[in-house]
This record gives sequence, C-alpha cells and structure tokens, in this order.
Amino acid sequence: MIDLKALREDPQPARDSQIARGGDPSLVDEILQADEARRAALHDFEAARAEQKAVSRSIGKAAVEDREKVLAHAKELAASVKSLEAQANEARERAERLVWSMPNIVIEGVPAGGEDSFEVLRFEGGQPRDFAAEGFEPKDHLEIAEGLRAIDMKRGAKVSGARFYYMTGVGAQLELALLRMAMDQAVEAGFIPMMTPTLVTPEIMGGTGFLNEHSDEIYYLPADDLYLTGTSEVALAGYHKDEIIDVDSPKRYLGWSTCYRREAGSAGKDTRGIIRVHQFNKAEMFAFVTADEAEAEHARFLAWEEQMLAKVELPYRVIDTAAGDLGTSAARKFDCEAWLPTQNRWMEVTSTSNCTTFQARRLNIRERTEAGTQTVATINGTLATTRWIVAILENHQNEDGSVTVPAALRPYMSGRQKLEPVVG
Repeated sequence: MIDLKALREDPQPARDSQIARGGDPSLVDEILQADEARRAALHDFEAARAEQKAVSRSIGKAAVEDREKVLAHAKELAASVKSLEAQANEARERAERLVWSMPNIVIEGVPAGGEDSFEVLRFEGGQPRDFAAEGFEPKDHLEIAEGLRAIDMKRGAKVSGARFYYMTGVGAQLELALLRMAMDQAVEAGFIPMMTPTLVTPEIMGGTGFLNEHSDEIYYLPADDLYLTGTSEVALAGYHKDEIIDVDSPKRYLGWSTCYRREAGSAGKDTRGIIRVHQFNKAEMFAFVTADEAEAEHARFLAWEEQMLAKVELPYRVIDTAAGDLGTSAARKFDCEAWLPTQNRWMEVTSTSNCTTFQARRLNIRERTEAGTQTVATINGTLATTRWIVAILENHQNEDGSVTVPAALRPYMSGRQKLEPVVG
C-alpha cells in the first residue's frame, strides 16, 4: 500500500509512476479526493457524536420544563450520528479500495513502458556455446531429459493433466542438488532457512499484493477460503504480520517450498517441457529492512543470485525490468535471464524485487525508532528453481546426449561429473 501522507504532500511521483506503468494517473487524484472526503466525513461524525454526548449528559441537569425538549434533541442527534457514521464508514471503505488498488510507486530510473521496454544492464557468464562450431545440433531440454530418464511429462499429464510432470532419477537428484546448494549459500550469507506453508489466507495473499488483475493465475480453495502460493514470498512476507520487529540489521529468510501457478494467461506459450508449468519448487530469499536500506539490500540480492548462476556456469544477462512489467508490489525488479540455445533466446531464471514499504504497510509490519514506529521495507529474490534445469541441460549437453555436471554441483550429486543417457 502506498504512503498516503507522502501522497498528500507530493502526488506527482505517483502520477509519474502510473504513467510509466501504463496505468491511469487520474487514480492518484481519485485517491486524494476520496481521502479528503473520508476525513471530512469522519470529522462531521466525530463532531456530531461529541455534541450528542454533551446533550445526553445535560439531560439530567435540565429543568423539568425543558427536559422533554432536550430529550427530543438528543434523539435527533442520535439519528444524525448514526447516519453520519454510516457515511463515514462508506467514505472510508471507498478510500481504502482505491488506495489498495494502486500499485507501488516505481523508483526513479526504472525504464518506462511494457514487457519489451526493459534495459539490458550487462552480459555475464561468458559467450554462449557455438554448437555449430562443435559440429552438432543441440537438443532441447525435454529431449535430453527423456534420454536421461530425468523428466516424465506423459505420466505427469496422465495423473494431473497438462503442464504437470514427474522429476525422476537424476532429474530429481539434480533438482534437490540445486535447492540444497541454494540453501547452503543462503545460510552462509546469514539467512534463516524456512520450509513455508503453501496455503495462505486471503488477508496474507492480498497483503502481499497478489490479489489484483492477475488473481486468476492463483489457485483458490473456496471450501477453505485459502490460496495456494505461487512463491514462498507470500508466506515469508506474512510471517511478521502485525508485529514490531528489529531491523537494525536486515532480517533475512530463505524459503523452500513447492509453488503453484495456474498460468491461465499463457496458453500456447512455453508449453513444451518444464519452462512454464503449474507446479515447481523454489528457494526464495526474503528480507525485512529499514526503508533507507532497501536499495542496498536489493543490490545484495542480485549479487547472491549471480553468485548462484556462476556456480552452475550459465551465460546470462541482467535486465532492469520496465515499469509496465512490474508486479503490483515491486518498485524495481532485476531479472537474470539464462541463454536457451535451442530457442536462441534469453529465459528468465531469477528475479529480485524491491517492494519498498508497500507490502509491509499492508501487513502492518513496523520497526521502533526514536520518533515512534515506522513501516519497514521488504525485498525478495529467487535463488534457485526447477526452471534452472532447462538451462543447465541445454547449455551443458554433449553430442552423445550426456550432460556435464557443473563443478559446484558435483558435491551435491555424490561427486557425479556427468549424467549419462539411459539405454533401453
């Protein structure tokens, strides 16, 4: 949720943010008008209630001949107070709906525009392999995985439907190796590891900013009024709801969970293999920090993501995501995209978002300062996920269908240096 006090003092950054996102800047003025109406209605209600209390107290002191008149006035005031209270509640609810509908204000310097308006910050991990020079045509990740008996899409679809799968044999080992390496790196950096709930209440899901125009992407269980999470960010953000916490040093958590996404708006896109699926596993970094420390922590999250990508020896690029492609809660997001040789394109493998105080304000998470309490900031970032297997298999494949295991992963794969195709 945006800071209403800051919005009243200077609404222009919010208008500029809406324009950069491709949204309607008039929403800012609607919010300000609704907030003014809310405060005016509250003032009228409180003034009438104070008068009502004063008149009620005066009944016993009134002269006998005036008492009936005073009682009648008290009844009139009671009806007026009831009406004004209803008006104040209605004005408050409208103002709250508008405030909750507005996305976070983007940070200065974020590229304006939509999905394709990102800015490439740099390329890392060396040049992508030239398979033509090596004398063979690379196979896509699913063909490689099926040769390794690492992924079974057919039986996944038989059991659960399209875009479900089994990770089998070395595929299951590779996924666990990635997640364990991510957890070890995070613990070494001071993160507290957590296995998080994957079902959350509407209050938590909405508080993190996911119940918006993309809420149809989320699995909902109406009988229980619970949502399945698409990232452990949701459960981690809600961990300190309604608390005052100490963030003199960043409070960092590493969430390991299964994630669920309906992918309702991606029909026909990346449907082969495990690039875009309904269920996957992920290790997610999350931090609560002071508002002043948020940008520095965001930079650290990106560095930790790049450290993991270096370990799996992938060529990748870092992009500054455009404002129109940011989620509701993000004020800035950096993505790392690994090279996908069979599609001749870059594929997102990590993202890290600075959500400033937006989520914490909605979830009422604060820190204590000399001046009182103030809202903290939240940062999130992917450290490893099932999708990485796509890039690992394709970039480290050999002509005979085997896959070379990156050196850093070998200790997590019982020292195995190569994944060999299964014959027969």
